[in-house]
Amino acid sequence: MEGIGLAIVGATGAVGRTVLGILEEENIDISIRELRLFASKKSAGKQVVFKGQEYTVEEMDPSKFKDIEVAIFSAGSDVSKSMGEEVAKQGTVVIDNSSAFRMKDEVPLVTAGVNDEAARNHQGIIANPNCSTIQMVCALKPIYDQVGIKRVVVSTYQSVSGTGYDAMEELKAQSLDYLNDKAFQPEVYPHQIAFNMLPHLDVFDDEGNTKEELKMVNETKKIFNDDSIGVSATTVRVPVFVGHSEAVNIETKEHISRKEVMDLLQRTPEIVVLDDPMNNKYPMPVDVAGKNEVFVGRIREDKSISNGINMWVVADNLRKGAAYNAIKIVEYTTKNGMLGCISKITLFIWISLFFYVERFTEEITKIYAAEIINVLEHIHKNNIMHRDLKPENVLITQDYHLKIVSITSLAYNSIWILIR
Repeated sequence: MEGIGLAIVGATGAVGRTVLGILEEENIDISIRELRLFASKKSAGKQVVFKGQEYTVEEMDPSKFKDIEVAIFSAGSDVSKSMGEEVAKQGTVVIDNSSAFRMKDEVPLVTAGVNDEAARNHQGIIANPNCSTIQMVCALKPIYDQVGIKRVVVSTYQSVSGTGYDAMEELKAQSLDYLNDKAFQPEVYPHQIAFNMLPHLDVFDDEGNTKEELKMVNETKKIFNDDSIGVSATTVRVPVFVGHSEAVNIETKEHISRKEVMDLLQRTPEIVVLDDPMNNKYPMPVDVAGKNEVFVGRIREDKSISNGINMWVVADNLRKGAAYNAIKIVEYTTKNGMLGCISKITLFIWISLFFYVERFTEEITKIYAAEIINVLEHIHKNNIMHRDLKPENVLITQDYHLKIVSITSLAYNSIWILIR
């Protein structure tokens, strides 16, 4: 199969437009056979140019995903909740940028370069972490692997583009009105954002935490698969158009020096260390906008505790914190044959069900489970997608073993032939 069918849901929004921009870059290793752009009814009919070709934005409709292998959802939690699972049931792998599925046990939460392998257990949906979480765990990963992490205290300074296009327009309009002594009424945020900071991202819970802060706590633990990490977050919205900044304090399990941290980070792909404060060199949002890397500076030891490190982490939240991470997941799943394939976990569940309803004996169940896992390994190894398997490609030999013949791709429907 030459290329994949790709859909962008929320194509006219800030993240959707960034996805399209990144896909036009030469260093992205994704071959696209078919591109479909979806948005709300209000945006349907708009024309979008991609690689010199005009595409018409369509109103979102799950029935339109027949020949689409993967869909990047960037239209908010409500759209993801109402349509994401329906699209995934049709065999399209959904990579979701919202918070709708992140903490569901059966949904992998994947940060590219940190826990890519978690995507292998997807059951149709892969969640993109929160933008502020992504850049932080990218910086934490090499330290976690080297000396372990006991606790993280993070304060974020998040740009208005994290809220969306309307927030960017509000910041621009308020700034002009403020400088011209004109009155204005906040609409996107509860208070003025121009020349101000709001310690209020999303809703508050009964204990005074915002939902954004809890995202960073819970997502960090899930990504590292480590509930022992203590995480405390304070998130703040600042009058910056693009780029989130974070002051990160880390308590490690073993001592690590400033130089060792710098060396680790400098060897980590897609991490840029910019740490020369004596010459006024440190990461700033204005410099990282439009870039895919995570920038780290102000690295120093925290002398108030035995094993403490402070650092300043900055990234383009629209790119690294959303669009670029989703695209890297597409690359990973495509290269490793995970688009449209049933996971091993799912297969074991179904095979187990057949055993428990006494369809198979325990011995036969084990045999067929092993056979199906062999088939699945073949799918993954050969980058095979599910939509092209035909029933005639799967045979049962005279000695009751499964055999794949003349096959270029495998599909859900024919997998069921294996357990009839």
